[in-house]
Amino acid sequence: MFTLAEVASLNDIQPTYRILKPWWDVFMDYLAVVMLMVAIFAGTMQLTKDQVVCLPVLQSTVNSKAQAGTSGKADVTTVETTTGQAEAASMRTVSSGSAPTVTPDVPLSRATSSQYQPTESGQALKKEQKDSSGRKTNLDFQQYVFINQMCYHLALPWYSKYFPYLALIHTIILIVSSNFWFKYPKTCSKIEHFVSILGKCFESPWTTKALSETACEDSEENKQRLTGAQSLPKHVSTSSDEGSPSASTPMITKTGFKFSAEKPVIEVPSVTILDKKDGEQAKALFEKVRKFRAHVEDSDLIYKLYVVQTVIKTVKFIFILCYTANFVNAISFEHICNPKVEHLIGYTQFECTHNMAYMLKKLLISYISLICVYGFICLYTLFWLFRIPLKEYSFEKVREESSFSDIPDVKNDFAFLLHMVDQYDQLYSKRFGVFLSEVSENKLREISLNHEWTFEKLRQHVSRNAQDKQELHLFMLSGVPDAVFDLTDLDVLKLELIPEAKIPAKISQMTNLQELHLCHCPAKVEQTAFSFLRDHLRCLHVKFTDVGEIPAWVYLLKNLRELYLIGNLNSENNKMIGLESLRELRHLKILNVKSNLTKIPSNITDVAPHLTKLVIHNDGTKLVVLNSLKKMMNVAELELQNCELERIPHAIFSLSNLQELDLKSNSIRTIEEIISFQHLKRLTCLKLWHNKIVNIPSSITHVKNLESLYLSNNKLESLPAAVFSLQKLRCLDVSYNSIAVIPVEIGLLQNLQHFHITGNKVDILPKQLFKCVKLRTLSLGQNCITSIPEKVGQLLQLTHLELKGNCLDRLPATLGQCRLLRKSGLVVEDHLFDTLPSEVKEVLNQDTSIPFANGI
Repeated sequence: MFTLAEVASLNDIQPTYRILKPWWDVFMDYLAVVMLMVAIFAGTMQLTKDQVVCLPVLQSTVNSKAQAGTSGKADVTTVETTTGQAEAASMRTVSSGSAPTVTPDVPLSRATSSQYQPTESGQALKKEQKDSSGRKTNLDFQQYVFINQMCYHLALPWYSKYFPYLALIHTIILIVSSNFWFKYPKTCSKIEHFVSILGKCFESPWTTKALSETACEDSEENKQRLTGAQSLPKHVSTSSDEGSPSASTPMITKTGFKFSAEKPVIEVPSVTILDKKDGEQAKALFEKVRKFRAHVEDSDLIYKLYVVQTVIKTVKFIFILCYTANFVNAISFEHICNPKVEHLIGYTQFECTHNMAYMLKKLLISYISLICVYGFICLYTLFWLFRIPLKEYSFEKVREESSFSDIPDVKNDFAFLLHMVDQYDQLYSKRFGVFLSEVSENKLREISLNHEWTFEKLRQHVSRNAQDKQELHLFMLSGVPDAVFDLTDLDVLKLELIPEAKIPAKISQMTNLQELHLCHCPAKVEQTAFSFLRDHLRCLHVKFTDVGEIPAWVYLLKNLRELYLIGNLNSENNKMIGLESLRELRHLKILNVKSNLTKIPSNITDVAPHLTKLVIHNDGTKLVVLNSLKKMMNVAELELQNCELERIPHAIFSLSNLQELDLKSNSIRTIEEIISFQHLKRLTCLKLWHNKIVNIPSSITHVKNLESLYLSNNKLESLPAAVFSLQKLRCLDVSYNSIAVIPVEIGLLQNLQHFHITGNKVDILPKQLFKCVKLRTLSLGQNCITSIPEKVGQLLQLTHLELKGNCLDRLPATLGQCRLLRKSGLVVEDHLFDTLPSEVKEVLNQDTSIPFANGI
């Protein structure tokens, strides 16, 4: 047999689950425990004390009473009713130990037949009248035991025998039904996760801090209203007009803290101190809540299971009540038993008493009472389940009482669990709602960010870039630390992968700031901050994935000089780019677009009158339409890189002010159109590198003002003499081609300062090369050169000489005559450098600072 503790364990749940137990579930649990105790008590009593005591109904008594004028059936009733408690007591006395009148030596048949003899019957009646202790029977002890057991099974109603077991089974079913949703794997995991998160949210220091700050803000608002701001609505800020965004300018929509240029930000004193560990735990909680919500809101399994188990309990209550009420009257103390064992006992009818009848009846009535209470609670639960939509939960009250107006409403199982928690304590849901608010999460990030990135730490990250400007690069932060805007001497600010970047009015302190980088960072600015950027910002870099990430205020920076856009701007989205707003950029000089365009947007011509440099870097997408280039008459520098161009676009020949053209990394095979460059009188730099050019037409001689020609990484096999007729040429780069011979006409380029022919097939250097006495850079690496002429010493201005990757066995000693050449500028194998005389090596190893500076 099991103990009460073992059965009661079915009703046990984890203590943390108690927050999901409303009062009716708790009450039903206690009722189930009481019913369980009733069932076990009844079962224990029945197993230990339940018995039936039977005595035979004597025929002589029946006959004598029949002579009094009653029928046979009435005689039995009279015996049962007139003997009373005294006769029952005499029966118990006989059954408990009185000796039978039949001796062991007398056969049973003789004893049975003797009952019907008139003389012995009369004697028995006379003896009965004389003996007041009771009437004698002819049964022994074993026969009484036999008939008691026989009549227990025949005379007692089945409910009297099995009521404790039925009550126990019913109670166990009710207990299991009440707690099944806590045990079922598919719901148990969600409930366990929810309770765990809810407990952490309730105890999190961030919850206390956020709610206490809200209370402080409310009290501050009340003070402001009492001191003269009564005419303002509660949600309107009392900051200056300049701090609030206008309708025409895309600025931050304020929902939390508010910044103003005229009035410093008032920090609300926090009640609790949030250290770094607490901040990290709160961040993790926000992420857990976000994932749990996405997981639980998809289904309503928990809600359905709770409804089903409540319906089962209600049906069970109705079933128990219906059949139990019919059997209450069936439990009786006295019973008539006809076992039909006359051939064994000698009697046909017995009168039996059930000693547990009164106790069982009282326990049954108690059980029915408990079941009725249990059932009414089940009915109330069903009423509550269907009275309101429990698959929807609104935080409207929390939104009204706090500053977190963005707490979303939830649905399905998430909503149902919150409704259940509200029955326990509504404070849990209120504190839990803090972790559903993006405003709350942003505040946490802001506080944690400012604790981590102090002014001293930011100062350590400031460096100087190639332009010798102070630069700060912030990468993958949750926001922009407030201390950044205290770096008043900062020139360049780079913000990368900061999705919640906000630029407050404090940026107006950074008077030196002229360059801003926004890499995948759709920054929002306040009105005062925008006014400062509009007047002071000169260079802006915006890197994005989708065109929607470009902040709208970018197109309103009227004093902007340089704009760099890097992202997806294909022709299908051109209408969405909003480049028509570029007309507001009246001072824009440089526009750099790195994208995948198939045509140059016509809207770029809005800035054509003042645009001096246009750069388009494609990702390999073929640029087809270039007609809009004709309108950019003032463009001095044009770069069309990686645009899959096969020829030089004719639209370029209309750019009369063009000074530099870069067509790098295209698919140009022929440059016959180069003759048209003669109309571009100001063209001085032509970059056709990284293409597929096979030869250079002789018509290049008409481009007389050319000073720099880049033809590296092509398929050239020779250099025509026409190239060397360009007397103004100062830089010639033909590296990484298949050129085998350097023409002697190279000596005509008296102004040549930089000559690059690395990665070709040159084996002999003509002496005329060293007539170019203005050469500063000479790159001859990765060729087949076997010797360097001694005339290399004539290049007195040479600062860089590359010879590595050739077939040299020594270096000329005349390298020492190149007074500006130092070892750092000599790119050669170490063993070749060792072949130089010691005095030459000493000259090359001298300090480069003074002579290099004088040479430049």
